[in-house]
Formats: sequence, C-alpha cells, structure tokens
Amino acid sequence: MKPKAITVLSLQFIFNSYLMKKTVLLVEDDFLNRRLSKKILVENSYAVLEAKNAHEALGILKKETITLAILDINLGEHEQDGITLGQQIKDEFSVPFIYLTAYETPEIIDRAVSTSPYSYLTKPFKNSDLIASVEIAIRQSINVQKRKPFIAVKDGEYNVELAVDEIDYIESDGNYLLFYAGQKTYKLRSTIKGIMTELPASTFVQTHRAYIVNKNKVEKSTNRCVVIGNKEIAVSEGYRFSKD
Repeated sequence: MKPKAITVLSLQFIFNSYLMKKTVLLVEDDFLNRRLSKKILVENSYAVLEAKNAHEALGILKKETITLAILDINLGEHEQDGITLGQQIKDEFSVPFIYLTAYETPEIIDRAVSTSPYSYLTKPFKNSDLIASVEIAIRQSINVQKRKPFIAVKDGEYNVELAVDEIDYIESDGNYLLFYAGQKTYKLRSTIKGIMTELPASTFVQTHRAYIVNKNKVEKSTNRCVVIGNKEIAVSEGYRFSKD
C-alpha cells in the first residue's frame, strides 16, 4: 500500500502543532530525578530542556523561548539554590515557574512563597500531580499576561486591584506605602525596596528614599524635584531622574 501523500493542510497541521508545543525548562541537579521528571513530561507532549544548576538554566533562558520552568530548590552544595534562581527568573525573564523540593521547613516555604511561584510540589509526587501543576501554572500565566499588571492594595477596609499604569507616585509612610492614583489614595503594608521588585523598571523610578514616581505621569522636572499634578516630589542626591 502506498503511503498517503502529505497535503498542504496536513503540513499546516504539523506546523501549527509544532508552534503550540509547550517547552518546559527542568532544573534538577539529581540525574535520576531529572530523567524521571523528563519522562513524565515528554509522555504528556511537553518539550523538555534540562539544566543541572542555575548557571546552565540561565544560559538556556537567554537563548530559548520557555513556557514554564520547574525548579528543584536544592541544586547541590555550593550552588545557587532554586529559590534565588526563581527570583532571578521572575525579575529578568518573566517566565512562570514552579518549585520541587524534598523539604517543607517553614523557612523554605516562606522564602519560596515570597518569589510568587505558580505551584510548589513536595517530593515524592505523583505523575498526575506534576502534570496538573504544570498545566495549571501555564494556563494561569496566560491569563495573567492577558490582564493589565496590578498591585493588590487597600481602599479603606477593602482589598482592590490597582492597575500599575494608573499609579502616579508612591510615598513611604512608616510601615506602609501610600499609592496616589488620580484623586484617590491607596495603602499597602510594604517597603520601597519591596515594591520596586514588583514594578516595571522601565516606568517607575525611585527619586528619594521615600518616593517612587511613574515617569509617564511626570509633567516637569528639575535636578531637585519632579512635578505630578500639583505635587512636587523631591529628587535627592544619590537618586537620578530621567524620562528616558
């Protein structure tokens, strides 16, 4: 029997399937654990790139398009751990990630949660748990990308989502931050340093130890201050402001 001819439509289907392939970066120092996890992922139609440490993982992230990263927290003695790698991925690549770990100490959980992973799996795990966590993380990240970035803040006693591009400037007030947006002011228990990691560096700049400004909202500026609305915001020595 002659093989069926490959039609234009079938070629298009193959091409589309290739484009839709989800690529997972698997960062695991233990060869056997890495091989097992890769096998599970490949059997469920994921493309898998492997790294045994943070250095290899960052090299891959710079070259490849990654849908999701799976990070083992313990990447070996004298190696950068998975949590610091997760923070770096969040800051530099905006790739969603989940953690794998054999440890569940409160300290590790607190550190891990602070980096905003999409999931956290404890070894040993079921095959179905890994695939469910991966798929949920990918779908959630797609939904997040479709939405405008926001910061969860307080409007009086209510929790609200404040769109990042609506923020005029932020002021430190003791243990809290005050977010000024138009005629409204919102509140969040945080620090200037902490909130800077959540804001796009291309838009927000710190001008003073107590102030962050949205560069797009600045109406005029001097070497000593910027003006947003009727508010003059100091630019202190050691901090610089540029619209570029």
